[in-house]
Amino acid sequence: MTNAQKTKPVVNEQERSRFDRKQFQEKQEFERKLLNLDERAAVASPARPDFVQTPAVQEIMNRALGYLEAGLPVHFRGPAGTGKTTLALHVAAQRGRPVMLIAGDEDLRTADMVGGQFGYRYKRVMDNFIHSVKKLEEDAVQRWTDSRLTTACREGLVLVYDEFTRSRPEANNVLLGVLEEHVLVLPTQARKDQYLKVHPEFRAIFTSNPQEYAGVHEAQDALSDRLLTMDLDYYERDTEVAIAASRSSLPEKQAGRIVDLVRAFRASGEYDQTPTLRGSVMICQVCATQKLAPNANDPAFVAVCLDVLESKMAFTVKAKERRLEQRKMLLSLIKHHCG
Repeated sequence: MTNAQKTKPVVNEQERSRFDRKQFQEKQEFERKLLNLDERAAVASPARPDFVQTPAVQEIMNRALGYLEAGLPVHFRGPAGTGKTTLALHVAAQRGRPVMLIAGDEDLRTADMVGGQFGYRYKRVMDNFIHSVKKLEEDAVQRWTDSRLTTACREGLVLVYDEFTRSRPEANNVLLGVLEEHVLVLPTQARKDQYLKVHPEFRAIFTSNPQEYAGVHEAQDALSDRLLTMDLDYYERDTEVAIAASRSSLPEKQAGRIVDLVRAFRASGEYDQTPTLRGSVMICQVCATQKLAPNANDPAFVAVCLDVLESKMAFTVKAKERRLEQRKMLLSLIKHHCG
């Protein structure tokens, strides 16, 4: 037996970058923290404890849960302030599965949802079998990282795609196969598998504003046809009062006066931006924290109402006279509902 057969070569394999080992370890630690933070941010928390379930809300929830149970993707469509996102997250939490949240954005790309090649994995092999001869071999391979849609499809999570029409239509094309054929098509350079079979527990909930809102794209027909759309409108008075009181800890009687004021302003049509339930919640929260009673004779309360509601009017030089008329109308509404 020769010496080469008796003695095994000494091979030292380690992962490192082009920098020295310490810098590479620091870079790895930094990337690991970023990935962990992104994972924690991606998985939404359970439904909020102050969620209000009136008969009207419960009826919408029951219908949506029935559609999800049948494997259909649900789409909540409605104007701003109708509670689409809150409702979507609460319905998703009822499934008893982790929730993955994606927010629609103009710059969102398919790779941002599916994943891609991010960073490199370096391998260095040093052969020092003959002490006077060193053999060095380096290899760099791009590293594939799953993004939120891929994780949701693989793990069977509930995907909540908030304001999906704010993303460009071409970025959402990857959803067509996921919702219909239950297959996620991965980029050709992705790992070994180019297709991912969607987990049977995967469900999807979408939300969107009407097309006339700024920054909203028209959804492609192929995607809209795959969604079961539920149109939402502003809730009836009892539900708005219950929500405003719950979010502000203000007594329902006092919250009712503020809700009536905002609803009357909404019914007047004298605004450029629709006053929503958010306006009622804002006024109620300020009243609760500053211990203000909804009283038209209290200048502090009147000032809060004007600050919240007058902002719904366009602030231009031409609209100055109209703003004065609007203030008179608001003061009369405040006196009527909070007198």
